Amino acid sequence: MSFQIQVHNRVADIGREAWDACAAPTGDPFVSFDFLDACETSGSAVPAEGWAGRHLAVRDATDRVLGVMPLWLKGHSQGEYVFDHSWADAYERAGGRYYPKLLAAVPFTPVTGPRFLAHPGADAATVRQALLQGAIALTERLGVSSLHVNFPTGDDWTAMGEAGLLQRQDMQYVWRNDGYATFDDFLSALSSSRRKTIRRERREARAGLDIRVLTGADITEAHWDAFFAFYMDTGERKWGRPYLTRDFFSRLGATMADRIALVMAFRDDVAIAGALNLIGRDALYGRQWGALEEVPFLHFELCYYQAIEFAISRGLSRVEAGAQGEHKIARGYLPSPVFSAHFIADPALREPVACYLEGERPAVAAEIDVMTAELSPFRRGE
Repeated sequence: MSFQIQVHNRVADIGREAWDACAAPTGDPFVSFDFLDACETSGSAVPAEGWAGRHLAVRDATDRVLGVMPLWLKGHSQGEYVFDHSWADAYERAGGRYYPKLLAAVPFTPVTGPRFLAHPGADAATVRQALLQGAIALTERLGVSSLHVNFPTGDDWTAMGEAGLLQRQDMQYVWRNDGYATFDDFLSALSSSRRKTIRRERREARAGLDIRVLTGADITEAHWDAFFAFYMDTGERKWGRPYLTRDFFSRLGATMADRIALVMAFRDDVAIAGALNLIGRDALYGRQWGALEEVPFLHFELCYYQAIEFAISRGLSRVEAGAQGEHKIARGYLPSPVFSAHFIADPALREPVACYLEGERPAVAAEIDVMTAELSPFRRGE
């Protein structure tokens, strides 16, 4: 079967119907047309910010879209959460030009998900092969240093390794639903000391506050105004300049409200903190958080404990709480592997990176095992 690979500067050029025919069956909210279009249309992921869309579409002889891939020409490595700054520095010190590069990922979103989106009527493996080959060909045609596929699924990661891409492994922290009917059921699986600590943290965090989980039509522009203030405050303190614009959140609310769980804390009807989650087919994904008032343990309450309660109430299998944070382990979020794959054009860079990754992968896997064994809060024969 013959394919044609086309490159598009915006997901809107492919169109909602064609894109979501490939993306919607995955149940992943981040690869949906609405999420990616909000990134672009809001001015958050645009060429002026170092994110130039080069999205791929696989079309058959009748011009029907059989697969799509979110792909970006990047002028930096910000907003990716797979850190290749040392590779860039070493290459440029040696006289190479690392940027621009190509990146297959969801902007500002360190969440594992599909990166090769196939129409249900097409063979997924064939579409994946066509998209990967198209992305590598585009890397070579543009003369850029590299192609990076961040946070792919395990199956896609394995297939890319078999295709010759360099494989990298890292970790995140994930809460898994072991058939709990209530939050207390979850607590009963923990050691007695952890149960007591979590109950105390929740009691202190909620004292004097009204905590609400908003979704669908309950989310208003006033809520987004408040949440954006939280987001900006956290971003400016942590990394200098937040990535997402105010318009991004309005667009998200307008098109994806039913896939949002916005946890807000109010004191005397004034919002003081919030945490944004997106709802997938079988998971809750914690994204941004912020607060304008320092309250002990409120971060744990809004980001972790409320997320667990929501996932239990919806029958979701897990909560993915995002990058970093060993403190999550004590709250039931255990280390889990996440992946990336890398095509580096120049052997002078590819070979030392490959050597480095050969040592990094087993080290990360061993660290996951050790942390799980030594730090898990779950009962051990109590």
